Amino acid sequence: MSGATTEPVTVIETPRLRLRTATLDDAAFYMELVNDPSWIANIGQRNIHTVEAASAALESGPMAQFRDYGYSLYILERLSDGALVGMAGLVRRDSLPGPDIGYAVRPAYWGQGYAWEAAAAIVQHAQHVLRLPTLYGITSLQNQASINLLNKLGLRFERFTRRQPDGKDTNVYRRDFRLD
Repeated sequence: MSGATTEPVTVIETPRLRLRTATLDDAAFYMELVNDPSWIANIGQRNIHTVEAASAALESGPMAQFRDYGYSLYILERLSDGALVGMAGLVRRDSLPGPDIGYAVRPAYWGQGYAWEAAAAIVQHAQHVLRLPTLYGITSLQNQASINLLNKLGLRFERFTRRQPDGKDTNVYRRDFRLD
């Protein structure tokens, strides 16, 4: 870990949200987000229990992916007051042939349309700016809210898989932009 804090880069702006790159200054927020029971139930346990561990995870995860691929998970910052609502963006996984869309909103902000607003903007960015041919989405079998959102975004169920390393059954969704 370099210890250097970089300035965040605004990647997308929606009517209510700024989607920006993560920095090491986001470590406390990230630690809180990944330890929320809804994150653990639907995304998985990250075993991040210190700000230092969160900094390392941000640096080796979203920050590295942005450097390497030009996309990553972004911090969702509410424009009206700067509140950190959650994270959303694109993730590169070895288990998929292309990036997948991911999102997590803090429970205090559920039911306000932030996940949809951010995810819809990410799909447009993936298709029209990054010009990706295909977008994937994964979700746990029981996460009906996420399944509904992926369908609303135009991703369609492709298959079940067993996610590694935890062995959880997972739905895989896909949208082929070449067919749009």
